[in-house]
Amino acid sequence: MRQIARLARLGTVAASILALVEMTGAKADDYPSQDIHLLCAYQAGSSSDAIVRFIGEKLKLASGRTVIVENKPGANANIATEYAVRAKPDGYTIFIHAGSALAANQHLLKSPLPDPTKSVQMIGTINRQAFILGVDAGKPWNTLADLTAAMKAKGAKASYASYSTSGTIMGELYKQATGIEATEVLYRIGANTLNDLKSGAIDYGMYDPAFALAQAREGRMKLLAIASNDRMVSSPDVPTFKEQGIEGIHLMGWFSAMVPAGTPKPIVDQLSKWLNEIVASEDTRKFLISMGSDPWVSSPEIAQKQLAQDIEEMGRLVKVAKIVPQ
Repeated sequence: MRQIARLARLGTVAASILALVEMTGAKADDYPSQDIHLLCAYQAGSSSDAIVRFIGEKLKLASGRTVIVENKPGANANIATEYAVRAKPDGYTIFIHAGSALAANQHLLKSPLPDPTKSVQMIGTINRQAFILGVDAGKPWNTLADLTAAMKAKGAKASYASYSTSGTIMGELYKQATGIEATEVLYRIGANTLNDLKSGAIDYGMYDPAFALAQAREGRMKLLAIASNDRMVSSPDVPTFKEQGIEGIHLMGWFSAMVPAGTPKPIVDQLSKWLNEIVASEDTRKFLISMGSDPWVSSPEIAQKQLAQDIEEMGRLVKVAKIVPQ
């Protein structure tokens, strides 16, 4: 009797497991059967928001479902990140965010969120972008060498603008490479630096490419160097630090799409297929280039590997820039 009861219990457990497997498979096969939510870690109207909404419109066409963008700004993107990792792993909550920023937060916060290599599953990448050093268009400096010489002459009175971790790191690397003594002045957004840049209250700034290229097109700013090893397709006229004789300033940001860890592989594969088709399309390419970034198509595996590499590299750079975790 005991043996019969034991077999009955095992049969019940096996049936439950089989039912769970079949249910998971059915959900994956039916995907998507409801609205898809895209998370943005920044406010509406930001360059990040523009990218999320553009991808959202394309995903709506690909999936045949309504796609809703939810902006959850604040706490250095951690509000959106925490929401994303705690979401149900069913493919209906997708976080579009800079994988490079996700990696940096592991070293910028005293109490970071769980290891993103384990708490999120990458779907794929969207773009690559690099910060740019810019000066007011009315200043006499036309090359990085011009600026460096002027800042050395100015000594401790030199100053520069920054409004992000990438800008802070880039500014510190530039100072260390050239021996200048400029003081960093922190701003909330790039637009807030323009009056001070024009008046001479600050000498130069470290800008995200979408903002910097827009200012250059309007004739308000000259762009002297970009923090990539090679020139970018989106900004072919901006020389790199490397080609101007300054090595080691390579800060590539990249946007990605991700879902909570544990999302069924068939759903991840379907989302990856849609994302790659979206990013590879000509109109997406034109849009991303207009935003100061180069399109980047990749697999979930490549994106996951890049995230792990960036976590390690950002740890080194945060120490080099002497940034104290908050």
